[in-house]
Amino acid sequence: MTTALLWFRRDLRLSDNPALVEAARSADDVVGAFCLDPALLGPAGDARRSHLLGCLAALDESMDGNLVVRTGDPAVVIPELAVEVGAASVHLAEDFGPYGRRRDDAVAERAVDAGMELVRTGSPYAVPPGSIMNKAGSPYRVFTPFSRAWRDHGWPEPTRRPSKIAWRRAPGDPIPAPPDLAGVDLPPAGEAAARTRLDRFLRTGVRDYDEARDAPGADATSRLSPDLRWGTLHPRQILARLGRSGAEQTFATELCWREFYADVLFHRPESARESMDEAVGSMPWDRGADADELFEAWAQGRTGYPIVDAGMRQLLGEGWMHNRVRMITASFLVKDLHLAWQRGARWFMQHLVDGDLASNQHGWQWTAGTGTDAAPFFRIFNPTTQGERFDPDGTYVRRWVPELSDVPAKWVHRPAEGPDGLPAGYPAPIVDHAEERSESLRRYEATRSGMIS
Repeated sequence: MTTALLWFRRDLRLSDNPALVEAARSADDVVGAFCLDPALLGPAGDARRSHLLGCLAALDESMDGNLVVRTGDPAVVIPELAVEVGAASVHLAEDFGPYGRRRDDAVAERAVDAGMELVRTGSPYAVPPGSIMNKAGSPYRVFTPFSRAWRDHGWPEPTRRPSKIAWRRAPGDPIPAPPDLAGVDLPPAGEAAARTRLDRFLRTGVRDYDEARDAPGADATSRLSPDLRWGTLHPRQILARLGRSGAEQTFATELCWREFYADVLFHRPESARESMDEAVGSMPWDRGADADELFEAWAQGRTGYPIVDAGMRQLLGEGWMHNRVRMITASFLVKDLHLAWQRGARWFMQHLVDGDLASNQHGWQWTAGTGTDAAPFFRIFNPTTQGERFDPDGTYVRRWVPELSDVPAKWVHRPAEGPDGLPAGYPAPIVDHAEERSESLRRYEATRSGMIS
């Protein structure tokens, strides 16, 4: 009898899992394992940890209770487990993130020393990072040409789940109980829940996606980002079911953004922490007690700008935020409060259920004007007019900012200007947007002129 060890990471599903297919093909039985890595769990907040644990519980159930969970450094835990069960090979989907690549190389080295093979099959992406280059043989730096090349490159059809998997149980730790999240409404976790969300979106939501996706009050997005983050759903499984309508292809483009940012991070791993545009990144960002006070008001949804406050409270209440509002809240932090994008990105990664390093960091860099976007720092979102444009009747704001529930639509995005003044308990704007916009542009021009080192 031969045994293969299947190491689950960002592929917590049994369908369309090429690493599982290869493990089942290569051995008589399979040990399926997940390693709770303190290096990754430490920066994650309770919402992301809770959703992960829910995904693991669902995966364990689908494996008839045979998922082996262990805790520690994977570079030690996985080779030790492989030796313990007598595995001839360790199977996994390739990880393209900076930490994941270092970790997997360390595991590969120890596996080889122990006389076994590390087999990397598949990835969390339709097109793995590093697969697409321009005619000069360099990675794409701008999204639009990348998206054309991504579509031209194409991707394989989803793989079938093996008809029979001989799971083998090994000693492990119990899946920890999720942290207490009183007042936080997380989505159902696991592969079955992901399929249900996809079915519902394709049945009722995608046809209006290109028109309604920017309206946070309409709840017209797919809500599939946590499923893609943890691999309870693969992008291939979505792309295989999308038709050729404009709305469906708009959604495919959103999937492409995720793959573009993964490709950028693969080629520029330092961009997870450093500004890609060093000149803009070198602008002076505010620090000290006053800056900390402004950050806290932003983080808790107490800025006096309703669309910003609604977004930040949704983040705390659901571990998720509408994409349009992510851009608005990020712009406010960087360009109204003059705080470094890295500070906001860390807060998002701590609280987002779908916190994905590539998408989060490069989304922030896009908004901050330090990343891949062709229209850099001088794009500054006006939080009031953004709210009036995308949430005109205040549905989204009233849901998350109950202090404004009785404010008429005309004033719901500018309550301080209403005839009745600010409602009880809601703060006045903590900054003047027009003044801070001018200050941001002043700093930008000064930086460009070399007046600030």
